[in-house]
Amino acid sequence: MGKWFVGAAAGLIVMALISGCATDGEGGPGAGGSEKLEFWGWATGYEKSVALWNATHPDTPVTFRTIPTGAKGGYEKMFSAVKAGNAPCLAQVGFESVPTFLAEGALEDIAPHASDAEGEFSDFAWNQVSYGDQVFGIPVDVGPQALFYRKDVFAKFDLAPPATWAEFTTAAEKLRKADPSYSMTNFSTESYWFGGLVSQAGGQWFRTAGDSWRVGFDSPESKKVADYWQDLVDRELVRTDTPWSPEWLKGLSSGKTATAVGAVWMAGVLTENAKDSASTWAVAPMPQWEKGGTAAGNEGGSTTAVLKGCRNAEEAAEFATWMSTDPKSLANLITVTGIYPAATSGRDLPEANKPVPYFGGQKIYDVFNDAAARTDPRWKWGPVMTQAGATFQDAFGKAVTDGSSFSGTLDRIQDKVVADYRVKGLSIAD
Repeated sequence: MGKWFVGAAAGLIVMALISGCATDGEGGPGAGGSEKLEFWGWATGYEKSVALWNATHPDTPVTFRTIPTGAKGGYEKMFSAVKAGNAPCLAQVGFESVPTFLAEGALEDIAPHASDAEGEFSDFAWNQVSYGDQVFGIPVDVGPQALFYRKDVFAKFDLAPPATWAEFTTAAEKLRKADPSYSMTNFSTESYWFGGLVSQAGGQWFRTAGDSWRVGFDSPESKKVADYWQDLVDRELVRTDTPWSPEWLKGLSSGKTATAVGAVWMAGVLTENAKDSASTWAVAPMPQWEKGGTAAGNEGGSTTAVLKGCRNAEEAAEFATWMSTDPKSLANLITVTGIYPAATSGRDLPEANKPVPYFGGQKIYDVFNDAAARTDPRWKWGPVMTQAGATFQDAFGKAVTDGSSFSGTLDRIQDKVVADYRVKGLSIAD
């Protein structure tokens, strides 16, 4: 666990952030002493892990209820249920949203029932659910980043997977000069993608200073990343299609976008949306800022959180730990849900080590296993990240459109996020 986030930080989040927001402890499917647990989420395959649990734990059955994804109303539904006193015990929550749930007073501290599980997970993963001595969920998956690239395009233009970001630029120049209809990659305006790159560069967007938050969207590391991509965008060496748009997907499926800098779950995106490109893709480690470097970023990941008011927190923590560590559950989640496991033991399972036909038989998880081990464990998300993420995407979308400075855009994002924090009553360190 990152050692800088201790003591005062726990008090900062659990007391200052959620003052006046916590429920009275009533409600939830465990109210009244029932052993039955309800679990809200949206990921395909979760229901099968629940069924596996129920088959061997008849005294503490879990009912899985599918709800909209967090960003499409799922989180608001959870917050409303907590405030009404009828929330489920268990909920699927993205790492980036854990601090927001804390700010809403929506999570139960399960440290008495879960602290022994810490050794099952990477430092990075555990750091996303723990604050000082308190624990608010069990990690399920992480999103180590790597470089997906088109082998056929690289062969056609005599390119090699770049080991450094400088080599990435050189390859982009060579590709563009050879055939302007091709681009090396697509610049994303999404905060979580950009945050992974900042983490790889050694930066942090959110830290604590005493009893205050320190926000670092304008940090030197952030601006280093911004300046790098501004150069590529300004020279039209990369595309700027809106992520997830038809144009973005067409660029990947056609090969006109030669690489994708993305997390492990990008493998599933390509498999589902670029079926005609089977066997043309491969995975390489992320380019490094310095030759010989090994740093990696992370984009995504989630936890099974225990919501405020759960009266069976011990049983909820037991199930959540089991779901993330049991070999049969993990085999299901890797195969059906498409996760990359947060539990280090899960990375030794056959399902996480087999050749992947779509990638020409490459054992792509070897690359992600190395990346996961080299993700900076200090990285933390801050509260109100949904709002901050929207601010980031809107600001960078405008910068791409009007050609304004990416570095200056980070300054504006910094000012807006800090102002939003102060409106929420959060203390900001100068």
